[in-house]
Amino acid sequence: MFIDIGKVFILGIVEGVTEFLPISSTGHLILANNILSFTGERAKVFDVFIQSGAIMSVLWLYRIKIISVITGIGGREENRFITNLIIAFLPAALIGLKGHSYIKTYLFNPVSVAMALIVGGILMLIIEKAVNPPFPTVSKGGGVPIRRMGRVISGIEGITPRLALGVGLAQAVSLFPGVSRSAATIMGGLLIGFDRKMATEFSFFLAIPTMFAATSYDLLKGIGYLTLSDLPLFITGFIVSFISALLVIKAFLRFLTGHTFSPFAYYRIIFGILILLLL
Repeated sequence: MFIDIGKVFILGIVEGVTEFLPISSTGHLILANNILSFTGERAKVFDVFIQSGAIMSVLWLYRIKIISVITGIGGREENRFITNLIIAFLPAALIGLKGHSYIKTYLFNPVSVAMALIVGGILMLIIEKAVNPPFPTVSKGGGVPIRRMGRVISGIEGITPRLALGVGLAQAVSLFPGVSRSAATIMGGLLIGFDRKMATEFSFFLAIPTMFAATSYDLLKGIGYLTLSDLPLFITGFIVSFISALLVIKAFLRFLTGHTFSPFAYYRIIFGILILLLL
């Protein structure tokens, strides 16, 4: 087999932990692959495959909402939700389809990723200081009122096609490796008026079509590099990624009830500098 079980667990955990945090799963996987001496086409296919485990964690966590939307297709709110997801999905899909080969060939390297981590971290600090969105606070009656600081959108019903497009354009920036899809969409959401939880959850929902499309495309292109003997380890990596992502998403949402994204920004900057020093 082309990779031992220890590497499978390490990479599965790295993918699951970093995929939905605004710290770039791509950057962490590139560094982990280099440290583990696990590179080449089969390694790239493995990295893509375990991303599907992370996607499934979102599907599972929000299964009630997703089932409600699917079964309610035709209803006003459900149609608007789906329309907004499609609008937000299109910019990255169109640009990614056009520039996929260039991005994979010239930008997937430690130096590019490190610079994107650092610059992205600095921008996150600037955005946090500029928008300062509120934290949700639980009322005695069980509701979740939002402290208003200017125009703040705290629910799906407040998203318009124009706002969805804004998040979609922000997601397109994340095609540059190291930017982080989560960071781009969450920060984009904050800039256009989402509260922290709404920006994060819409980022999660948008990840479903985006990651599914990207993963399917890459797997179809790389499936020829695999053999039947690779399957057990791929499934193991998938499961480890799924469980890790599920735990991290739940913890991340709890963290957002009283914290800013600044710790992730500082982490990005330190991690990016570390990559430059090491590589």
